[in-house]
Amino acid sequence: MSSTLSVRGAAGLRAAAMFRPRSLLLLADPALAETAIIARNLAAGGFEGRRRVIGLAVEGFEPASSIESLPEPPDLAVLCLPPARLEPAMAALAARGCFAAVVPGPAPDLGGICARTGMRALGQGSFGLCVAAIGLNASLAHIPPRPGKLALVSQSAALVRAVLDWAAAEAVGFSQIIGIGGNANTGFAMALDWLARDAGTGAVLLDLRRIRNRRAFVSAARAVARTRPVVALRAGGRALDGSGITDRVMEAALRRAGVLRVSGLEDLLSAVETLARVRPRLGGGAAAQRGDRVAIVTNGIGLGHLAADALLEGGGRLAVLASESLAAFAALLPEGWQTGNPLSLGPGSGPRLAEAATMLAALPEVDAVVALHAPAPEEAGDVAAEAMIAAARAGGQRAAPVLVGWAGQATAGRQRQAMAEAGLAVFATPEAAVRGALHLAKDRRNRAAAAELPPAEVLELAPDRRSVRRLLQGALTAGRRGLTEEEALDVCAAYGVPTIPGRRASGPQDAADAAAMLGFPVVLKILSPDLRHKSEVGGVTLGLASPAAVRAEAEAMLARVRARLPAARIEGFLVQRQAARALELRLRLGDDPMFGPWIGFGQGGTAADILEDEAYDLPPLNLALAGQLIGRSRTARLMAGFRDHPAVNQAAVADVLVRLSQIAVDFPEIESLAINPLFADAQGVLAVDAHLALRPPGERGVLAIPPYPAELSRPWRTRAGEVLTVRPVRPEDAEAHGAFFHSLSPEDVRWRFFSPLKELSPSLTARLTQIDYDREIAFIASRRHGDGRDETLGVSRLIRDPSDPVKAEFAVAVSPAMKGQGLGRHLMERLFEWGRANGVQEVIGQVLADNAPMLAFVRALGFAVRRSPEEEDVMEARLPLQG
Repeated sequence: MSSTLSVRGAAGLRAAAMFRPRSLLLLADPALAETAIIARNLAAGGFEGRRRVIGLAVEGFEPASSIESLPEPPDLAVLCLPPARLEPAMAALAARGCFAAVVPGPAPDLGGICARTGMRALGQGSFGLCVAAIGLNASLAHIPPRPGKLALVSQSAALVRAVLDWAAAEAVGFSQIIGIGGNANTGFAMALDWLARDAGTGAVLLDLRRIRNRRAFVSAARAVARTRPVVALRAGGRALDGSGITDRVMEAALRRAGVLRVSGLEDLLSAVETLARVRPRLGGGAAAQRGDRVAIVTNGIGLGHLAADALLEGGGRLAVLASESLAAFAALLPEGWQTGNPLSLGPGSGPRLAEAATMLAALPEVDAVVALHAPAPEEAGDVAAEAMIAAARAGGQRAAPVLVGWAGQATAGRQRQAMAEAGLAVFATPEAAVRGALHLAKDRRNRAAAAELPPAEVLELAPDRRSVRRLLQGALTAGRRGLTEEEALDVCAAYGVPTIPGRRASGPQDAADAAAMLGFPVVLKILSPDLRHKSEVGGVTLGLASPAAVRAEAEAMLARVRARLPAARIEGFLVQRQAARALELRLRLGDDPMFGPWIGFGQGGTAADILEDEAYDLPPLNLALAGQLIGRSRTARLMAGFRDHPAVNQAAVADVLVRLSQIAVDFPEIESLAINPLFADAQGVLAVDAHLALRPPGERGVLAIPPYPAELSRPWRTRAGEVLTVRPVRPEDAEAHGAFFHSLSPEDVRWRFFSPLKELSPSLTARLTQIDYDREIAFIASRRHGDGRDETLGVSRLIRDPSDPVKAEFAVAVSPAMKGQGLGRHLMERLFEWGRANGVQEVIGQVLADNAPMLAFVRALGFAVRRSPEEEDVMEARLPLQG
């Protein structure tokens, strides 16, 4: 039994009205500056739909006296009105059935107006909306956008105009330009959800300032990045946070979504030039996974050396060309000329540059080619440029992309323009061309990592949540938002993090007695809620080897701290057994205003803050993500071992990161938690010190990525008496999902996927197992084998459309061996239960007309079935969900 997944139907109508309207109303005050600009652009754009205007005369628009007099509601309204007139106009539009608007001017309470009227609006201060396919230019553009495959979603009208101006000179075109403006109502998530389904968009640019809904944004960005490059720029990040953490957390969030982050306008334009024109080669195997093996060919070795330096400095690799590959270039080189990478063809070789670039692009050891040209005397530069254009047109998807660096301006500028007009990725300098190649490689890595299939290994956690709850509540009851070091370590221990043995002591003699019980040597630490860094005031002493030494040091420590900070509250001492020295690491849980809780990893110790070695990611983490987080830090090189230092047990460190992530999931009232140092060596890890702070009462952190809903896991008994586990799917189920697919008959596969698939591709497997638990659910029925392996026996899936979340589409499939056991009905009932709990009012599915078992099954569940009006061989099944 099976049903297909689809995005067709009424669920997308509101988004279509906004982003691909069939009719338009301009409601404008002639006194406003933006009115004349938008009216002029609308008139010149050639919008194909019905056009009406209220408030002024616009060529090609039908005049109307009022909203109430319109013969039918428009899909989209453009409101060039002063703030006081916006709400009455939007209320009147909503009453007529128009729910989509663009607000280019000021609108201080736009979010509130939309909430009160039910409208969806781009603004305030929206640049407007351009849709090339339908001739819509409802924007503040100073020049008309050229049609193309690039979509731009921006909060800044100034940045859009700058990109437009550059794009006009570079012959770069746009499928859509969406001005989010102040992001008060219709924001990035809705725009990205639309672009994910827009076949006319080949790449997406994002100008980020403010994200209103972090979960919706990350989910929508990930949906787009599955099928096309997405590039994001954020201006002002460092100005808002001098520490740089906010910027790096945003980069971590974008990385998890598969989005390429760039650092400035120049970088953005370079990425546009590359991603709008070229694509990475198909295939390539494991060696091409990084996508950064670059071959450089030039008519002047100086340019080649500049490019090679830029490539290596940017983290790329010079492609190592096989000897037989190099031999093929002998005919292109002057006699006695050396082959290599960079490959210099010598002076006057411009026309041969395209031939050499094409040959390099065909080599399997090359991921990208950078072809560089400098003007030369008595050389036909125009001919060389034409040869490059011809070579680019002849290249196939199996060839590596070619990026062109055409240096100069007086003669080269015109030649670059010709190549840009022909669709080549062409740059004015070797460094810019290399930057484009590195953008391609990074985009490939980011998108591959976002869809990476993790191993089946799952870290099964059994934390003592009750004791943690007791510790946190005790602190709040005592009026404290900060836990003591001892309490913070107890929280870590409750989640299975190995911690150093220690005892709390009220005074010097008590500390000496505690040390005698723990064994020597010991570490003595002052306990005070007013001292975050105890070592700075002499509040930590190592290597105490006797009770007398402990007592004497405790008395001296009290005197030191009271002399330096007489107002500090002293609550006693913490005595700990001293651990053997090892590599010191720092693991942190913090909170970002835009993306919420984050996890940091890097080198620890007292100098951690000034070492600036910290990599970032977002919870939740699994073991695969934790390993990648470690690998992005410089500390990873120390962990691999050096000189006489053995390698650190990296698996044990990843284990702690996953446990820290689970603390963030389970206790959103925690604002920050730092383990520093975490000692790590070949044997394992040991948490020596920890700090934990709570949020103000009533505040809770919201993860940008929804965690795994483990609470939905339940046992279920088949009619034959076997007990299976029915639980939500997780990324680690990828291997079992592939095995389940192979257990289905060819007929079941055709019924399920509407096509005779032979294999589940890695990208489709990732799509089926790496889901957004806020938007959709997939329940699997799982059998646990004696070796710990899980076998998937059935899957049901319910997906809500983001633009109309009260409707959801279902799919279900059951292994042939489990048919007749009631599993399909149970999996569907679990979908209905989840749907009701999450506000779904109607479940919809599409079933092939010859799938008689499925049609009988859904009718038995109460679905109404009718033939699809769009496809003769498809039946549509609908079931209203009751509360």
